[in-house]
Amino acid sequence: MAKLRHIAITVPDPHKAAEFYMRAFGMRKVGETDWANARGVYLTDGTINVALLHYKTEEAAGARGRDFVGVHHFGFLVEDVEATRTKIEAAGGKYWMGEEKKDGGFYEVKFHDPNGIAFDISANGWTGAVP
Repeated sequence: MAKLRHIAITVPDPHKAAEFYMRAFGMRKVGETDWANARGVYLTDGTINVALLHYKTEEAAGARGRDFVGVHHFGFLVEDVEATRTKIEAAGGKYWMGEEKKDGGFYEVKFHDPNGIAFDISANGWTGAVP
């Protein structure tokens, strides 16, 4: 069974948003990112990872665009990416972007459900999220 372990929220200032969630809820910072598609801060409550992101490109931001603020996507930890992809597509989901890294490095494979809601899958999970 897939397990929900990741929620991505788009915000104008990831560091400012992270400070709020750390102070208000005791979440802890487990990483940062700054690459071609986005900059952000990763937090955890010990079970689920929260990514606070500001997208740099329209492609990475998706249908809502770079200026959208709110829940962008969520992620499931799965045992087998290819088998899960087959099930997603058979159920009406559509591949968006990303691919599994065979070397075990971090990755997300993103899809849209039949209503256009974005989500991703990973077999190696997210920093701070328990398997």
